[in-house]
Amino acid sequence: MVGKFERNKDTVQELTESAANHVGKIAVIIAGAVRDVTREIGDWVSDGIEMREAAKKARDDAPVGKVINGEFENR
Repeated sequence: MVGKFERNKDTVQELTESAANHVGKIAVIIAGAVRDVTREIGDWVSDGIEMREAAKKARDDAPVGKVINGEFENR
């Protein structure tokens, strides 16, 4: 027959193990979410950099001057 103290010890042990297991699973979920959010932010910043570079290239490729009578005239 198991005494009251040993039953209480076993209960506390099971609760502690269960809590550790659940906390570990939650930590894995949070770590995955942080990783995914970080990746999305990095992709977003990369998109912004690429758009800025494309705009700069377009600006550099734009002709300088104006069109007069359908012909391009340099300034």
